[in-house]
Amino acid sequence: MNRIKEVLKDKGISQTWLADKMGKSYNTINEYARNKRQPSIEVLFKIAEILNMEAKELIEKRDIKK
Repeated sequence: MNRIKEVLKDKGISQTWLADKMGKSYNTINEYARNKRQPSIEVLFKIAEILNMEAKELIEKRDIKK
């Protein structure tokens, strides 16, 4: 499972924007975001690069400390 949808929402970035940056269709990005399909490791690293974050942040749940 990945956190792409959550990260995009947190950053205020649309799936359409990410699809354009990735050179992929909206449907592909939407399937990744809904966990209907998992991106390859290479694609996951590319998404992380575009979003200016570590790839592991796209797959690990954050610890919420109070």
